[in-house]
Amino acid sequence: MTALPAMLRAASAAFLLAGPAVAGLGSFLIPIPSVLAAQLAAAESGPFVPGTTDVPVMPGLASAESEPLVFDKPGGRIVQAVLSGDVPRQAVLAFYDQTLPQLGWRRTADRVFVREGEELRLEFPQAAQKAKAAAGTAVRFTLTPR
Repeated sequence: MTALPAMLRAASAAFLLAGPAVAGLGSFLIPIPSVLAAQLAAAESGPFVPGTTDVPVMPGLASAESEPLVFDKPGGRIVQAVLSGDVPRQAVLAFYDQTLPQLGWRRTADRVFVREGEELRLEFPQAAQKAKAAAGTAVRFTLTPR
C-alpha cells in the first residue's frame, strides 16, 4: 500500500462523515467500516511512525533517528524507522498487538503483521538497547512488500 491509497481512504472517510451534514442530512448516519473508523481514530490520536501514514506511534515513543529509511517503488514501499522511549518492551508489544489489528493488520508471527501485500516487523535491536539503556526501549519498524 502506498501513501496515495491511504490518502484516498482518508479523503473518502472525510467525505462520508461530512457529506450528510453538508447536504442538510445531519441526522442521517452512514455506517463506516471498522477498519476505516480505526484509521480515523488513529489519525486523530497522534503521529505516525516516520515514513508511514498508517502505523501510529505509541504514546511515550519518539523518533530515535533524524530520518527514516524510505523507498517507494512500483513493487511496494520499504520503510525502516527506529523509535525509542521510556516505556517497557511488553507495553510496546501490547499496544501494537491491540492497535494494528484495528487498522487491518493481521498478526502472522511474533512481532510480524501483514496487510494488503505488506509485512511489518517490530524488532528490538540489542545494540541500541544497550547504548540507550537510560532512554528505555528502542523499537525498529521495518515495512516491506510481501
